[in-house]
Amino acid sequence: MTTETHEYERLLRRKLDLLLRTGYILLASLADTNRIIRNMKRVAAFLGLQEDYLHIYVTYNMLMVNYSDETHSFSKFQRCDTHGVNMTVITEVSKLSWRAIQEDWDIDQYSDELENISKKRRVYTPLVTAIGAGFACGGFCIQFGCDWMAFLFASIAAFAGFMLRHYLNSAHLNHYMNTAIAAFFSTLIAWATTFLPGHLTDTPLHPLLACALFIVPGVPMINSVDDMLDNYINIGWTRFLNTLLTVAAMTFGLILIIKFAGVDKSFITTLSLRPDHAYWEYAIAAAISAVGFSMIFNVPLRILPVVAIGGIIAVCTRNYVNLDMGMGLVIGSLAGSVLVSLIAVKAVHWVHVPNHVLSIPSVIPMIPGVLMYRALFGLMGLQGHVGELTSATNFLMNATLAVLGISIGVAIPNIFARRWIAPQRRKFLESIIAQRHQRGEFMRPCQCGDCECGD
Repeated sequence: MTTETHEYERLLRRKLDLLLRTGYILLASLADTNRIIRNMKRVAAFLGLQEDYLHIYVTYNMLMVNYSDETHSFSKFQRCDTHGVNMTVITEVSKLSWRAIQEDWDIDQYSDELENISKKRRVYTPLVTAIGAGFACGGFCIQFGCDWMAFLFASIAAFAGFMLRHYLNSAHLNHYMNTAIAAFFSTLIAWATTFLPGHLTDTPLHPLLACALFIVPGVPMINSVDDMLDNYINIGWTRFLNTLLTVAAMTFGLILIIKFAGVDKSFITTLSLRPDHAYWEYAIAAAISAVGFSMIFNVPLRILPVVAIGGIIAVCTRNYVNLDMGMGLVIGSLAGSVLVSLIAVKAVHWVHVPNHVLSIPSVIPMIPGVLMYRALFGLMGLQGHVGELTSATNFLMNATLAVLGISIGVAIPNIFARRWIAPQRRKFLESIIAQRHQRGEFMRPCQCGDCECGD
């Protein structure tokens, strides 16, 4: 093997390692699959890797890249066992892939900056995030029809449960077990507030339904639909199953405390789904929930006011279409999420973040928590009575359709926008890559094996 060929192979392996590292960081931060592949191809262009020779395969816990030209074939794998929503990282990696090309970075600069992003601390400390999660669940409680004192009780219970789950996750215990324990503990605290002296709230049991909703895997839920609509069926289905298992673990913890405490679970089926608050109250609750979940998702601090407005638009649109127009919860949820997603398609150019950083936290307050609980309680408590299965299935179908409406509403405008924007971005990318070639700022791996030929 000649010295030139050896150097070419060493450089190519390093480039593939950097490409895998980029994809790994995005996958671990729960980016959707289309974004992962799109960013990796952009980085490959920066690294001088020809797209015709590049093959990328993404699964839930494994990344693979293969680079095959006429004379060589190199494959690299990267396992990903840690998944946690981090929208600041997704935003910064996306910006990094463009900056590296536009500012003529070399490989060392890109590698150093990528590692800085991966090691950067979260925007919000665990304590601040727990406070945000607590108020987010309180906002959900208002959506369910509770009063503002019950909002406070739900927030306190959710705060305690979030801190416990953070501790359990730090100990690297089983994710689903941590979820069930945290849901049990949150609901236990909420149940304890019903014994406080004095008539402090007219809705004492509502916090039991809202206090564990910080666990709801909204990002995987929406990404699973997005991936399947983009024809990434395998990873989309895996994300869906992970969502289902997480919700089941959360419900198990809730059911356990209700059984343990002897709470009459009939309150879940008799709880009204019709909002009784004024629109301004729901707007405040929606903004609080959207901001709280943004903290859990590590959305950049400067984006929080934008997300709060998005949450208000989503929830108020849903309530108007559902109640004032009488078109039902499913159509209302779809309308709210489509409107927010369409606004986000335009707003990304104003605030310079990916679409999902704006749209997903904004639509989370519309998750139909009461319907989900009714369905799972009904299925887990079947005793052979007439109509039990039919009732539980009805709740399940309505909850599923509402969640599907939210997910599709977020995904569809974004998918169409990508189809419209992608050709423009590709032309822009090709033009700046051509400019880099003319300036000789980087060398492309070439067929002849001579890494200095600049082909």
